[in-house]
Amino acid sequence: MDTNNFRQSVIPMFLYSSSSSSKYLIEFEHLIAKPPNCSSSSLSTSDLGQLEVFSPAYYAKCSIGGVFSCGLTHMAVTPLDIVKCNMQINPAKYKNISSGFGTLLKEHGIKGFFTGWVPTLLGYSVQGACKFGFYEFFKKAYADIAGPENAAKYKTLIYLAGSASAELIAGIALCPFEAVKVRVQTNPGFAKGISDSFLKFINAEGTAGLYKGLGPLWGRQIPYTMMKFACFETIVEMMYKHIIPIPKDECNKSLQLGVSFAGGYVAGVLCAIVSHPADNLVSFLNNSQGATISNAVQKLGLLGLFTRGLPLRILMIGTLTGAQWGIYDAFKVVVGLPTTGGVGARSLKGKSYDKVE
Repeated sequence: MDTNNFRQSVIPMFLYSSSSSSKYLIEFEHLIAKPPNCSSSSLSTSDLGQLEVFSPAYYAKCSIGGVFSCGLTHMAVTPLDIVKCNMQINPAKYKNISSGFGTLLKEHGIKGFFTGWVPTLLGYSVQGACKFGFYEFFKKAYADIAGPENAAKYKTLIYLAGSASAELIAGIALCPFEAVKVRVQTNPGFAKGISDSFLKFINAEGTAGLYKGLGPLWGRQIPYTMMKFACFETIVEMMYKHIIPIPKDECNKSLQLGVSFAGGYVAGVLCAIVSHPADNLVSFLNNSQGATISNAVQKLGLLGLFTRGLPLRILMIGTLTGAQWGIYDAFKVVVGLPTTGGVGARSLKGKSYDKVE
């Protein structure tokens, strides 16, 4: 078998993470040329096992990783989310972060910090499955449509298009849970449990009411997710290229996961800023029966739309996004996949090769 043809057949050209394809082709050829028993401190073939990349099993694992990544992290920051939502809805009472926590503790006790944790866990688990699973699917689909050269040249556009398409689906799955969550968190005593919450919400506003905030939710989540994935991919690539002194495939797993968290945190700060106006709209619409976007803009004002609750949301979303990428990549390592971004090893039906995520 011709060596060059074999190498070309196993290198996923559409996922080069640099517009300079020749540079990465040289790196891939060097990695493929390593002997099978070459030891690695990070992601060896024995670590990865056998998995067909972009197979249904691959997408299923990515989706499950998304469940843990988004569901657990959003549930963990429920106290911050409750204070943030109340600062957006009732700024006279919840004036800032510290007084907001004090007011919540005084009026509702410790349990008040965990109001709405069930719809939060369920909603963001479903959303995470759709977000990460479909991102991997659409990223490959759009890269295949673009072809090797255009995919390498316009890789950031593919990240953006893939993440936007994934969040379009994920937002539909999240919307009913988000509507109930906000209503429960900003209206104490609204319902006793998750089923009661849905029944009371539907009785008050109908089934369609669960989706009245879908437009603003997309307005918040789609830019957020586009920034989350495109910025993360770019930041991680830059970290391995300019900050980490050794190639990714020579880094141990702890370092790779540290890079994932750091890249995710920086991306999360940018996500929070871009998506915050829509987040204020979502909170306002889901808190008030019959409210409209024009009502929200009139009451909050343009400045309030962009700034109300922003510092707390930057803290919350930065930490949340960093933790999400850390958990997601940790899960990928556990199930035999390389961490996201940079150059990592992968096994395909018994043939070991290296690829850029």
